[in-house]
Amino acid sequence: MRMYLACFGVVAMFAANALAQDVALQPHPLEECREGGDFIRNAAMSRDNGIARDFFMSRLADDLLVIRSFPPQLRWFARNEYDEALLTNAAASVFDTPKSPRRHEIEFVDECMQSPQWRLQSVDNGKSPADLRSAMR
Repeated sequence: MRMYLACFGVVAMFAANALAQDVALQPHPLEECREGGDFIRNAAMSRDNGIARDFFMSRLADDLLVIRSFPPQLRWFARNEYDEALLTNAAASVFDTPKSPRRHEIEFVDECMQSPQWRLQSVDNGKSPADLRSAMR
């Protein structure tokens, strides 16, 4: 009986790990790309209101560190290193190549929707991502 429980525990551990990896690699729904765009727009507005690059990027790194402590299926947006890189690079761009907050938001959503690591599946089966991108411009 103990051998059975030990084997069951090992199989369950591998299954849970595989499920977590599968969730981490799934594309973002359109709503998450929009919410990520909101985050980047707010970063640009923070920049315009005097927040320093080092402070903002340090805070983002700290937040991502905390987010990693949760299983991927419970995380918002930053489910893996690709997601973290997309968010971090966009935030750095806000400070390194300043544009209007709306322009940064549009560029983030566009990147989120086009990048191979973040292929979208529309959650509402409404307008196609291309229609939504052109409507945001």
